[in-house]
Amino acid sequence: MATTVRIPTPLRTLTGGEEAVSIDGANVRELIDNLEQNHPGMRERLLDEKGVRRFVNIYVGDEDIRFLDGLDTALDGKEEVSIVPAIAGG
Repeated sequence: MATTVRIPTPLRTLTGGEEAVSIDGANVRELIDNLEQNHPGMRERLLDEKGVRRFVNIYVGDEDIRFLDGLDTALDGKEEVSIVPAIAGG
């Protein structure tokens, strides 16, 4: 079952302007792999060699995956995944 992924405005150029896309994945890692296949360039914006980029937050429902199982957080297709870039300011 496909999971709804909310796309932040800066990344919508990769999704043809769509604010949400439906992507299959048993966990967040697989979801990002499938997101990359459908929307090339997404993985490099979300991940680096250590995992999720420092200034990117990924939520499953209301929970940050950093406090769950990270990229191995299981999905059943009923959740909504949100990609939220961190905002810095002073």
